[in-house]
Amino acid sequence: MSTSAMFGAVLLVVSELVTNAVRHAQRSPDAEVTLHMSDHMLVVAVADLDPRPVMLADAARTAGQGLRTVADLARTFGGDVRIEPSAGGRGKTVIVRFILPGGTS
Repeated sequence: MSTSAMFGAVLLVVSELVTNAVRHAQRSPDAEVTLHMSDHMLVVAVADLDPRPVMLADAARTAGQGLRTVADLARTFGGDVRIEPSAGGRGKTVIVRFILPGGTS
């Protein structure tokens, strides 16, 4: 796949994760977005202060489909999704990794 297709996917992932943070973390709608790029990987992380866990949807549920899309996009580019509790136990961070074209994991 092309680099432009991957960066389009990254933009969609950031949009989806920020939308989720604003929509579902209503008690604390602030979100922190970080991007980190190395020679072989691009990492997108979106953190919020809502302690409720998030889950990928299965075929029978409509809730969580956005995160399912995020995971599918990451896999398309050799990456993955992790959800980690934030330091101090408040909130969570969704971390999405993409392998850059020509990169290795």
